[in-house]
Amino acid sequence: MHEHLVFLGISLVVLGYGLFSNLLGKYNISGPMVFTGVGILLSPPVLGGTPIHANAEAVQIIAEITLILVLFSDSSALNLSQLKANWQLPARLLFIAMPITIVIATLTGMWFFPHESFLYILLLALILAPTDAALGKIVVSDKRIPSVVRNTINVESGLNDGIVFPVLLTVLAMIVSNSSTAESGWLSYIARQVIIGAVAGGFVGWAGASMMMRAMKKEWMEYQYSNLAPIALAVFSFYAAEYLGGNGYIAAFFSGLFLGNTSEILREHVESFAESEGEFLVMISFLIFGLVFIPLTIDYWNLKALAFALLSLTVLRMLPVILGFGFSKVDFSTRLFYGWFGPRGIASILYILVAVHEIGDIQGHEEIFGVASLTIFLSIFLHGFSAQPLAVGYAKTHPIAEEKNEDNTQPPA
Repeated sequence: MHEHLVFLGISLVVLGYGLFSNLLGKYNISGPMVFTGVGILLSPPVLGGTPIHANAEAVQIIAEITLILVLFSDSSALNLSQLKANWQLPARLLFIAMPITIVIATLTGMWFFPHESFLYILLLALILAPTDAALGKIVVSDKRIPSVVRNTINVESGLNDGIVFPVLLTVLAMIVSNSSTAESGWLSYIARQVIIGAVAGGFVGWAGASMMMRAMKKEWMEYQYSNLAPIALAVFSFYAAEYLGGNGYIAAFFSGLFLGNTSEILREHVESFAESEGEFLVMISFLIFGLVFIPLTIDYWNLKALAFALLSLTVLRMLPVILGFGFSKVDFSTRLFYGWFGPRGIASILYILVAVHEIGDIQGHEEIFGVASLTIFLSIFLHGFSAQPLAVGYAKTHPIAEEKNEDNTQPPA
């Protein structure tokens, strides 16, 4: 009976949010906030019934497919020529700020949770490392904000989860094997995952786009499949990279990046899918988070967990971002803007589910997973409420006419 109530609740919340989504948006109430809240209301502790396991196969599949499509659709909207001109900005966030974040989060975790093993604290830092542009969607879609800033946030959120994922898998393998030292060749394993994923995804995206454009030009393809074919390509790129030994999530990102910059027409079709069916999958993932994982960990939300969660969303993220830009001409308010809009969402949820699936149980380490779920929960609401007002405020002080890259040169037209 509980399962039927869950499906009924999902259908009603999709209908209800759809009817009033624009109105709710005026009050800074986002979709992730609504669906997470409804997931909690539909959970067994509230309605009763059998608890849903976090490592259930259906839960895993939905989260993975959602992340693939989010990465693909986000990257397809990026302007590659502008990305080439301003690659230094996302590179600083990915290869300077993010490693610093992981290091200081691990050190802070060791101080907060001295009874926990180093590997579990590192696991927590990795789970909370990737960012999710979907929670600050207004920021990356608001045309009043300089495109360089929007693209930088989008690229970071698109690439960081794929970069962290191989490291996460290595740590999980060490935990499962009870090893305290890294397996030999783990650095080459990570490099292989990233390089093969990027190359395979880029090739699939370019080749797929070329074939689809040819089919559309010769009128071989019916119109309704022009939305579905790119999405099928995203899933194919994921499995192609995984088969070749690369990272499927990085492949999905690069596949979308090359497809979107090969054909503007296909880019528009991907955007059309992302705004409807893709958005639905994202919202269902947040509902699953509220339905499955919050009830599993809420008993471990305490003051210590709250303190770490708030540090993770502020100091542990913002300080590395400020340092990451070094002596570049990125002004301090922009650094803070980048630092705050590092919300934790879909990728972190997936990482938790993968961790639970690999480890098998959270018993004995409930506090670690409780901190992770509380951080994501707070991020959903804090970043949801703050996205629009901060975007408006930033746009006023950084008008488009003054848009410049870090070298203080005008971006290409």
